[in-house]
Amino acid sequence: MRTDFTPAQLADPAIAEADRILQTCVHYGFCTNACPTYVLTRDENDSPRGRIDLIRAMLEPGGPPEPKTVHHLDRCLSCLSCMTTCAVKVDYAHLIDRARTHIERHFRRPRADRALRALLAAVLPRPRLFAAAMRAGRLAQPLAPLLPKRLRAMLTMIPAQATSDILEPQVFPAQGERRKRVALLAGCAQQVLNDNINAATIRLLQRHGCDVVIAPGAGCCGSLPLHMGREDEAKKFAQANVAAWSGEPFDAIIVNASGCGTTVKDYGHLLGSDGAGRIGALTRDVSELVHTLGLARATPRAYRVAYHDPCSMQHGQKVTEEPRALLRAAGFEVVDVPEKHFCCGSAGTYNLLQPDMAEALGQRKAAHIESTGPDIVATGNIGCMTQLSRYLGKPIVHTAELLDWATGGPLPPALRDLPPPSVTPPPTDQPAADAGFW
Repeated sequence: MRTDFTPAQLADPAIAEADRILQTCVHYGFCTNACPTYVLTRDENDSPRGRIDLIRAMLEPGGPPEPKTVHHLDRCLSCLSCMTTCAVKVDYAHLIDRARTHIERHFRRPRADRALRALLAAVLPRPRLFAAAMRAGRLAQPLAPLLPKRLRAMLTMIPAQATSDILEPQVFPAQGERRKRVALLAGCAQQVLNDNINAATIRLLQRHGCDVVIAPGAGCCGSLPLHMGREDEAKKFAQANVAAWSGEPFDAIIVNASGCGTTVKDYGHLLGSDGAGRIGALTRDVSELVHTLGLARATPRAYRVAYHDPCSMQHGQKVTEEPRALLRAAGFEVVDVPEKHFCCGSAGTYNLLQPDMAEALGQRKAAHIESTGPDIVATGNIGCMTQLSRYLGKPIVHTAELLDWATGGPLPPALRDLPPPSVTPPPTDQPAADAGFW
């Protein structure tokens, strides 16, 4: 693609990066049919190729973008499926983030839209504030039918139980011989929506010989504000985490929410410092670390598990085989979901800001999952869990919860009403996964 930025514009590192990315796009179009929004609308402006044209046309003149441009860029999920299929590997992830930052700085949204976005950016990254909002939201749920669709969507996604038991800085010591010392990103919204994910992750890592550290000062990874174009806020969260994790040597930074993992692994790019790059290089999804260590001998559970690939894990981090291998080693029968490369519609705050598109994608994904006849659905992202629970008739849990249960932990709360297994258990002398080290 040809661009026409001025020398003065190219002196800005952000514009220079956007220019380099734009010039790599050759408009082959392999990305179009991998894009969930294009498949739903068949509008070229809702495809990656079309959005790249819109971004170029927005950035070259600078200043306020057209409302039409904002509309179509807002409808991008940042699922990054286009990057998996792109023949020339256009760095769309950083380009769309640059576009969103430009929109946030130069476009004045309608008042209600500004208020909602400000509310989400203020509340979601702060667990205690989010927990208070959940309690207030449950009181308002009877009024949901009277509210605008986006507020109605927010209320319908509030879980029956939300916790205010936020993890404090502390160390959870390894069981037996210590093999690793790791920092765990406790996260923000996930702690409130499902605190059992962190509890299961900590038990699983302890059982595999890891000291698990909740470091003072660590908090939101920054992905939620970043993908709303609030780059400066995202950088502040990222800088706080880099400072928190740089105080002592860790063997790994462990993340159990895939959207957060994708962002933390990219801290070097976001902050542009060697220290941030080192933190990004140390970051692993919990499934990556446990797979490397080798799963402890498990009690085979013999349930049929449909594994849903979060977009941020399969397209952002390229982590696809480790969760499946671990679940199989734990005795589960793992089945893939048809159209597994497609987003479920969660995408951070997308299902709150774009409820119609998110609902269509959620229903589509749920139908594909149901077609596999699973007993349980497993995934590695709280956003996917929250989104799919609205449309699925099967229990959905985090992969770490199943692995914790299989290796000696308690039954995940979501499985309390689970019927007996639908498949024959494997032999009890099945070997554990091969152990290994980095």
